[in-house]
Amino acid sequence: MSPPRLQLAGITKRYPSVVANSGVSLTVQPGETHAVLGENGAGKSTLMKIIYGSVKPDEGSIAFDGRPVTVRNPQEARALGIAMVFQHFSLFDTLTVAENVWLGLDKSLPLAEVTRRIVAKAGEYGLEIDPQRPVHTLSVGEMQRVEIIRALLTEPKLLILDEPTSVLTPQAVQRLFVVLKKLASEGCSILYISHKLHEIRELCTACTVLRGGKVTGVCDPRQESNESLSRLMIGAEPPPLTHRPSNVGGVALRVQALALPREDQFGVDLEDISFEVRAGEVVGVAGVSGNGQKELLYALSGEDVRAAPGMVEVFGRPAGRLRPRARRRLGLHFVPEERLGRGAVPTLGLAHNLLLTRDDAVGAGGWLRTGRMQRQAEAIIERFKVKAGGPNAAAKSLSGGNLQKYIVGREIDAGPKLFIVSQPTWGVDVGAAALIRAEILALRDAGCAVLVVSEELDELFEISDRLHVIAKGRLSPSIDRSAATVPQIGEWMSGLWEGAARRNEKNMEEGAHAQA
Repeated sequence: MSPPRLQLAGITKRYPSVVANSGVSLTVQPGETHAVLGENGAGKSTLMKIIYGSVKPDEGSIAFDGRPVTVRNPQEARALGIAMVFQHFSLFDTLTVAENVWLGLDKSLPLAEVTRRIVAKAGEYGLEIDPQRPVHTLSVGEMQRVEIIRALLTEPKLLILDEPTSVLTPQAVQRLFVVLKKLASEGCSILYISHKLHEIRELCTACTVLRGGKVTGVCDPRQESNESLSRLMIGAEPPPLTHRPSNVGGVALRVQALALPREDQFGVDLEDISFEVRAGEVVGVAGVSGNGQKELLYALSGEDVRAAPGMVEVFGRPAGRLRPRARRRLGLHFVPEERLGRGAVPTLGLAHNLLLTRDDAVGAGGWLRTGRMQRQAEAIIERFKVKAGGPNAAAKSLSGGNLQKYIVGREIDAGPKLFIVSQPTWGVDVGAAALIRAEILALRDAGCAVLVVSEELDELFEISDRLHVIAKGRLSPSIDRSAATVPQIGEWMSGLWEGAARRNEKNMEEGAHAQA
């Protein structure tokens, strides 16, 4: 029998305020797709970084293909045949896609050949990307595509994937799974991190569960249910969501014939976008990353004020030219998709990050209300179960999921009348996702108008009352959640809704005539 592809024994990593990994042992066989499951802050990302050489363990040993190894840096990991797709991307903003990919490959390859390989691999995997685009012009989802393609081009023996499907349509997820199963059949081992339990059960043949930095279970996920995997991961099943019938009120947000040309050559033109969000409802917007979500959200949040005043109305007031602070005073609070850099200042503590969106954090004469900020941050940490070293912990010290909980909690705690959130549970474990979604529904039930832009179809079906799809800068008609199906929304993500919309209108007209 061939030796294990990867064998970890007693891996321990300590930080000043936390033990991220404690005596972790893990074995991955050749051709095995092995899930690493755990709630946010369980130590998964630290363990993957140790395998990839970007973090040095304090104790323990690593063997690769039966040989003891010391992986001192990612370059040595890649030389062994280890590739990793990070949840937080490691890309240079000022370089193009092709140049970023080139950095991780054999430098004897000319850039033109790397570009050709990117195009070929992107076509094979259904991950469309322009190799000539500068990374700073990409959306978060498009950046993740670059990371996936870069990893696959190294022809790895061990591929580490951290939340790889969050940017894909259901059809593209299935195509990726076909490719991953083919890679595994050819002997490539895959370490797969995902909070989507149904993906783990479909794709993976083994699973190691971490809780609090320790291994708490090893199982075959194909023999488990979503409920049993949740119990292994968080010690309980997430509480079911209560989705009451909506009590819809007046129009909180009205967008009328919004048309904006792209601000850079790689952006997306917004074309004739019109929709409404009313008090007491959740409206979801689905779509593959890079189809105009960023441009739409900038126009709604006030970061882009090029729209005519009447193209965006907030509670009946023309707001197209209002800046974010003025829109907040009307009751609009916004959560962007980028956690670090836009949602939070990495080096500031959680309490001081309240300054970004909370006007009440500053008193008369410009003095900071530090005591008030501390108490508010502590309350958010407790309410949203954020694992952090207190209200003064730097934002960058939190795991991705815990920082997401804090940012969402910060805006919900402000008591919005209109709440716009992008990717509310991206990279968040099942327990935390259930908490965030329950808080969004509680906002809605209290009369808040909510707009959710997400690439997680399961999430949109779970919390939305109505759905739109955005594709190539155009917005589909509204469809009631109860009438929508996953295959239909997946088809609309390609922009194929015109015929379906006409059929929908015809059926409604026929129904009205029949009632008459």
